[in-house]
Amino acid sequence: MAGARRIVVKVGSSSLTTAGGGLDADRVDALVDTLAKTTGEREVVLVSSGAIAAGLAPLGLDRRPRDLARQQAAASVGQGLLVARYTASFARYGRRVGQVLLTTDDTSRRAHYRNARRTLDQLLTMGAVPVVNENDTVATDEIRFGDNDRLAALVAHLVRADLLVLLSDVDGLYDGDPSTPGTSRIAEVTGPKDLEGISIGSAGKAGVGTGGMVTKVDAARIAAAAGIPVVLTSASQAADALAGRPTGTFFHRTGRRSADRLLWLAHASTPRGALTLDDGAVRAVVDGTGSLLPAGIAGVEGEFSAGDPVELRDCAGRAVARGLVAFDAGEIPQLLGRSTRDLARELGPGYEREVVHRDDLVVLRR
Repeated sequence: MAGARRIVVKVGSSSLTTAGGGLDADRVDALVDTLAKTTGEREVVLVSSGAIAAGLAPLGLDRRPRDLARQQAAASVGQGLLVARYTASFARYGRRVGQVLLTTDDTSRRAHYRNARRTLDQLLTMGAVPVVNENDTVATDEIRFGDNDRLAALVAHLVRADLLVLLSDVDGLYDGDPSTPGTSRIAEVTGPKDLEGISIGSAGKAGVGTGGMVTKVDAARIAAAAGIPVVLTSASQAADALAGRPTGTFFHRTGRRSADRLLWLAHASTPRGALTLDDGAVRAVVDGTGSLLPAGIAGVEGEFSAGDPVELRDCAGRAVARGLVAFDAGEIPQLLGRSTRDLARELGPGYEREVVHRDDLVVLRR
């Protein structure tokens, strides 16, 4: 931990705002004080929640709204306030801030993924502190289902981080409800077996964010499986975590770094439709190294365009893989079960290609 050169730090809404909404300047400054002291020999990427929560009070909202339109409005107002606060706070140390807003669609497509990595790398090279958030003002699935904990795990892999620090309003993972007498903090997690039988709560304390311990543990699993160790602790103990002192819960690496974009495809993309594969195609995709060809497709569902993520299912309806499709949904019915040679002869050379190329495919079930 102490030797980590590039670190991604994620902070939640409850650690930055008051319970009624609005940024807490003292909390933001305290976090920045800790990060600024860390960035001398290290590079830090900050993944920050708080945009929607920061926009509540200025818009006269006493709680996080349930409807999407008002969530997006609050994010629009709050994002500017959040970045302005970070800009002013880091300026006390002569540090610049660069805002990076991402959506899952931005990061599952090859060209967009490369652009995101290039931008973050350049900001770090130029000495700026990237402040990353989901683009909640236009995103839909992110607000309803996504969470910045997962985003932080994926950003850590994107920038090839040495460590991910998840800051919460709780000082680590407990073997039960932390407020219940007799529960104790879990100091280390070496693998999935260490979490068997552990009851993990689903909501944060403050009620201004979407995350909870479940999303943090899921994020830790994603990062650890991608070869990145994780520290989960409270914002008040951020300095200890960054200094490598024992604090919170430490998740050991459980895997190696995988192909970068495939991690996003597996964990951040939202399938726009589904393709049903025959048994031979399932074996070729899951156990082999081949791409998905038209001859192996038995059915198609949904409305999608070329380049969208789709789910690949077996005949029982189970998802076995996910990939970026090379055709629009309306084109695929005429391709079902046919060879690429026949399709090229009848429809033209543009149809002599894979429906999902192996480089754009990730296996979910073996």
